[in-house]
Amino acid sequence: MKLRRISILIAADTIIISLSFFIALLLRFESIYFGNYIDFYLDTVIPVTLLKLAIFYFFNFYKSLWEYASIDELFEIIFGSMAANFATYLLLLMTSNPLPLSMYVLITLMDILLIGSVRFVYRIIRRLKGGFFNRQIRKRVLIVGAGAAGVLILNELRNHDNLKANPVVFIDDNPGKKGTYINGVPVVGDRSKIRESVDKYRIDEIIIALPSADAKDRKNILNICKETNAKTRILPGMYELIGGQVNVNSIRDVQIEDLLGREEIKLDTSSLDSFISDKVVLITGGGGSIGSELGRQIIKYNPKKLILIDIYENTLYDFQNELLRKHPDLDVEALIISVRDFDAINRIIGKFKPNIIFHAAAHKHVPLMEENPNAAVKNNVFGTLNVVRSADINKVEKFVLISTDKAVNPTNVMGATKRIAEKITQTYNGISDTDYVAVRFGNVLGSNGSVIPLFKKQIYEGGPITVTDERVIRFFMTIPEACQLVLQAGAMANGGEIFVLDMGEPVKIIDLARDLIKLSGFEPDVDIKIEIVGLRPGEKLYEELLINSPNIEKTKHNKIFIEECMDLDYQQTIPPIEKLREFLDSDNPQIIKKELSKLVEGYIPYKG
Repeated sequence: MKLRRISILIAADTIIISLSFFIALLLRFESIYFGNYIDFYLDTVIPVTLLKLAIFYFFNFYKSLWEYASIDELFEIIFGSMAANFATYLLLLMTSNPLPLSMYVLITLMDILLIGSVRFVYRIIRRLKGGFFNRQIRKRVLIVGAGAAGVLILNELRNHDNLKANPVVFIDDNPGKKGTYINGVPVVGDRSKIRESVDKYRIDEIIIALPSADAKDRKNILNICKETNAKTRILPGMYELIGGQVNVNSIRDVQIEDLLGREEIKLDTSSLDSFISDKVVLITGGGGSIGSELGRQIIKYNPKKLILIDIYENTLYDFQNELLRKHPDLDVEALIISVRDFDAINRIIGKFKPNIIFHAAAHKHVPLMEENPNAAVKNNVFGTLNVVRSADINKVEKFVLISTDKAVNPTNVMGATKRIAEKITQTYNGISDTDYVAVRFGNVLGSNGSVIPLFKKQIYEGGPITVTDERVIRFFMTIPEACQLVLQAGAMANGGEIFVLDMGEPVKIIDLARDLIKLSGFEPDVDIKIEIVGLRPGEKLYEELLINSPNIEKTKHNKIFIEECMDLDYQQTIPPIEKLREFLDSDNPQIIKKELSKLVEGYIPYKG
């Protein structure tokens, strides 16, 4: 197919070379001169044609995909034709057969016109076929942003027939662009015209092409878009596109983090570099949502070695392969070990001597842990105790526990067990050379089993979306944001602190559900139903507003706070926790919940 295309183009150019000469003659001379110049041309046609074809090849005339031709290919034609005719002038000059200089100018212009016409004819046919004759079967697209990214997306959509997309209108906040046309597409106004334009131009899909806009600006535009019935997609921000290329593959569905409008975290990279660089770092739960993202963030600061521990082989295997594919020189160990197994944990920590441990392994699903409190205690309490003890025995420099806001005034087993895990780390900090700290944050968007992936799955299946209660409010943070702040907190920790992350503004879960439905191009309670199913066992209506506590101290980072440190006595804390082992084999969940209530102040077991 490629050879055939090249052969056709060479044949066409051979004809064009002759045709350009004759048209130039018509324009330059009267008919009485034709005979002399035709004889001259016949004497030189073969070397001139071969010379021009060779120069055309050098200028990629036979390598470009002309069905995607643009201004770059047009410049190739212009410069290639000028170079070919200049070379022809030199050739004829050396053979003492020069033409009048005006002939070279005319022939060059004819070459550009005819070669360009042949190259762009397929592009024109595709434009007419896809953009005019088939308008009724193609989705109509509004592009927000008439800058460089928007124009690239416009051209990409037109160049890919399989997308069945017809860009019909631009929106741009620059008043100087209003009323202008970009490649035939009108710019009709600023963002205030989005709703009106969707109705007027019967828009099926909105694409937001503003990679340099800040998070709050994108949030504002998305809030306008979600009031329409058009599906909304977005081009990621510049920091997501670095090293990539703006094209149709860059466009993604709108995610809830876009609607939150949270700005990129500013980190103290110098302190992180000294914290992690050339250190051996171990992550428990290394294949999970938080553990794997911690790994991605940590390798940016050149650790000496990264050790990943997890009991679930599939996610750990996938993450290990990801790291080795992207960072082939990284020294990484992936080990299938349960934090419940003290001997195995102690053997690995003793062997690799990590400088830093991030303990992310935990059972986190609230309803499941209500039904399986013994599993929660084994993993969240005694798993933590195992890693904490081994860190002390092997003189690890720093231990960072990943905790949760559900540990504050817990109403469920998961929160109670995580509160005990915090108490274990604070207790050992008072008796060990290791610095033990905990970092507490709320829900992370997109983590395994979280509400957002569930909503997306329910929308994909046609609904309904299930919401526990209309009043439920949660704090949300992206996984990368949470992990970046965990690293920053770890770097500034002195030991004994419980760091609390600023989770931003609370969000109503039912509003998240409605937003996801709208941005997927559907109408809530019409196309996709929302069902209220009632609170699950142990679930709160409202999470605690931790940063409003009078016992919270500020740090040098504006999104990290410290809860007032507690001095916990080893004998009063650890032996009562150890007593929990006596009840782990009980078949009655209420017995374990009752024992947990003795260890966690304010925890009242849910009896269901």
